[in-house]
Amino acid sequence: MPARSIAAALCLLLGACAAPPATTPPAGALAMAWSAPLPHGGQRAALRDWWSGFDDPQVAALIDAAQRANPTLAQAAARVAESRALAQAAGSSRWPTLDANASAVRSRSVLPPAGAIQTTSGATLDALWEIDLFGAVRQGVAAAEARADASRAQWHDARVSLAAEVAATYVGLRSCEAVLAVYEEDAASLQQTADLVGQKVRAGFDAPANGALARASAAEAVNRVAAQQTECELAVRQLVQLTATSEPALREQLLPQRARLPQPSSFEVAAVPAAVLSQRPDLAAAERNIVAAAAEVGAAQADRFPRLSLSGSIGRASIRSGGQTFDGTTWSFGPGLLMPLFDGGRRRANVDAAQARYDGAMAAYRERALAAVREVEEALLRLDAAGRREADAERAAQGYGEFLAAAQTQWQVGVGSLLDLEQARRAALAADAGLIQVRRERVSAWVQLYKTVGGAWQADDDTTTR
Repeated sequence: MPARSIAAALCLLLGACAAPPATTPPAGALAMAWSAPLPHGGQRAALRDWWSGFDDPQVAALIDAAQRANPTLAQAAARVAESRALAQAAGSSRWPTLDANASAVRSRSVLPPAGAIQTTSGATLDALWEIDLFGAVRQGVAAAEARADASRAQWHDARVSLAAEVAATYVGLRSCEAVLAVYEEDAASLQQTADLVGQKVRAGFDAPANGALARASAAEAVNRVAAQQTECELAVRQLVQLTATSEPALREQLLPQRARLPQPSSFEVAAVPAAVLSQRPDLAAAERNIVAAAAEVGAAQADRFPRLSLSGSIGRASIRSGGQTFDGTTWSFGPGLLMPLFDGGRRRANVDAAQARYDGAMAAYRERALAAVREVEEALLRLDAAGRREADAERAAQGYGEFLAAAQTQWQVGVGSLLDLEQARRAALAADAGLIQVRRERVSAWVQLYKTVGGAWQADDDTTTR
């Protein structure tokens, strides 16, 4: 990312570094025009569309399976439902409450006439409405709604992170399988060499030391294959966990593309526009947390002022005693005023605590903004570096392969030594594995770039390249 893009990002995301008023969020956070407060609008299909740019349909299929069944995402969705319910409960405080009460009591009195049975019954409707003079209720509602927005952004952040983790794990599995295929081919070749050298040693045409070297090389290759197989098995187990799919079904699904590294349609990225960073759901969540914290400061301050409420009641009562019945209607209505006088500093401390949470939310926002710039920069650097290294890695693998073929021919005709052949084989093996690793790093950097820009950006999207 050019320096100007980084500077623009910092201005956009950290434009509110100056201390704002105590009860309002930073101007930069609110003025920021979120082009996608929730990337993809929260639609699973849009997430799948981005991954369809890979030439391997398994990438999108595995991510879709994880989006449907991953427990971590289910927990995030549950938190969204909880925050929405809390926001709805807070919003109900703006309206009057109405309660119905009914009672019936039967008693025996010692007053004349002695032993008389008395029955008292009644029903009332009680109403209470707190007048929001200083905005305590309004600020509390605003805070709850902002927290709900933040939890929804965090849910989407979890979805984007999950998609990237599944893709990275899948890329790791395929590169592991590709390396395993190289190791298996090498092990088979070394076993053939060991068998041939053993025959020569027994016939007296080769030294016993060469036989020991050939057997050691073959054993080392088998050990290398076993270790690589373990790594691949671990990657499969991780995909099972992420997608919540049964292992047999997943293995059958993975089989057709074995050892084939998925590739996106294009790696071409000149720069990432700074405005794209506003699409990151973690930044959206941090911004909404600032709004919520600012509202909570206002609510805590309003709690230090008088509270006015209106209450009323209307009902019907009946008393039956000694064969006589008395009934009628009752009602009451009037205002009530609560004036805080002394609380030992509790309300002042609540304001200070709310202000501290606000300051913490501001610091968290700035931290995430700085991290966003750094993460995008790192992903672009890794993508560019892997692209430049791939050509050199290809030339190295090709050159060492040709050298190994020449060494193999020389050894077979009795010109070269077995030691030279083994050195050539090791160099070629390392070059082949290195080429696979570089290609994996390039695809992994592309996946990481998807995550760092919030999961909404596409390389061919004209609105993000202007």
